[in-house]
Amino acid sequence: MADLKLPSRSEDFSEWYNQLVLRAELADYAPVRGCMIVRPYGWALWENITAQLDRRFKAAGHVNAAFPLLIPQSFISKEQSHVAGFSPELAVVTHGGGEKLEEPLVIRPTSETIIGHAYAKWIQSYRDLPVLINQWNSVVRWELRTKLFLRTLEFFWQEGHTAHATFDEAEAETRQMLDIYTDFAVNEAAIPVIPGKKSQSERFAGADATYSIEAMMGDGKALQAGTSHNLGQNFAKAFEIRYLDQGGALQHCWTTSWGLSTRFVGAIIMVHGDDQGLILPPRLAPHQVVIVPIFKNDEEKTLVFETAKKIREQLIKAEIRVKVDEREGQSPGFKFNDWEMRGVPLRIEIGPKDVAKGSLVLARRDKPGKEGKSFVSQDGIAESVTQQLAAVQRALLDRALAFRNTHTFEPKNMHDFQTAVEQGFARAYWCGDASCEEQIKEAAKATLRCIPLEQPGAAGACIFCEKHAKEMAIFGKAY
Repeated sequence: MADLKLPSRSEDFSEWYNQLVLRAELADYAPVRGCMIVRPYGWALWENITAQLDRRFKAAGHVNAAFPLLIPQSFISKEQSHVAGFSPELAVVTHGGGEKLEEPLVIRPTSETIIGHAYAKWIQSYRDLPVLINQWNSVVRWELRTKLFLRTLEFFWQEGHTAHATFDEAEAETRQMLDIYTDFAVNEAAIPVIPGKKSQSERFAGADATYSIEAMMGDGKALQAGTSHNLGQNFAKAFEIRYLDQGGALQHCWTTSWGLSTRFVGAIIMVHGDDQGLILPPRLAPHQVVIVPIFKNDEEKTLVFETAKKIREQLIKAEIRVKVDEREGQSPGFKFNDWEMRGVPLRIEIGPKDVAKGSLVLARRDKPGKEGKSFVSQDGIAESVTQQLAAVQRALLDRALAFRNTHTFEPKNMHDFQTAVEQGFARAYWCGDASCEEQIKEAAKATLRCIPLEQPGAAGACIFCEKHAKEMAIFGKAY
């Protein structure tokens, strides 16, 4: 399929995305509507994402555990705003073993309730706090409009759940996890994100405060790429998560939850990809380098493959993820196009003349044609490749940041605001009134993505009602 041209991003971004996910073999449609099969190449990318996040979580003191897939329906009902928020999306099991269940079981849409039940048993004293647990799993939310990776009935993610003695500790945890997501997005995925606080109408069902990282996709739309919630004492009171403080008084805990899902794979595709296919950031790419041997006969093949094997061994020793394309019956041109489709950051071309000269051709995926090619010595190849991979990583972040900057506007009136959200982000003052937010949403068909943590420091006038406003917000059309 690599020789078939993708739809153009500029002409049909949505279809470009759909075709790319399938042709690059990241995922496929499942027989159940709205579900996806994550293929090995897509799963390898997700594994690299999970490894980078898991390392950060553990460095911050978190440990992994596993909680059940099935949750008693009564648990979901205990926290009223939670059940109201999730009721339309619940998948419910009513029969098991051929018989009707006494109590229906909900397939987890998220795990605050089942974890709250466990924490109520485990936490007795201030000495038991904080509890810092994360789990890697899948959840089910009955979405009506679905899109591979971005919005599916079942999706894979991590969900962290913590319990603390005070509000300040819970808030510090919530913000720390937002910082971890921001660091991961920028430094591993080369995706610039805006960390900020959600408005009251956009916050998680059952949370006192929700923070998110918002990213701009290649079509100017926003994607919520990760969230962190301060749940206050809402779930602690619903599930009686209490502890004896140092004075012997019984107190309710303060809890948090935070998550990042396979939706982030979609973000990587839409931020970095081009009309030729994926462009994967080197730090997350399943294959950082692909070696394509070029030969015309068996004698040349033997010579070239011997060199390719030596190069591969040197790169593996330098902990570089490398693959030699040994496929029979495919031309070098076909292989070049195929690996471009799959977004491998760096390609090494080796032919008989290169073997004789002791040189190689390096081709960067982020720079098309001759611009991205360079000739390097086989000696010190690991160092050359390492430098090139770092250059690609930097270039992808710089390019994504430049795109976001040129597609972020500060409109002075609603007419300019409506024009701005058709092209990208509108950064505008908002008075904080929920009815004002709703009217903006209705007028511009755009949502308030977040109130950035970084603020200009000066007050202004609300973009809609022109009343006094203390903060600027990011508005945009979203996935």
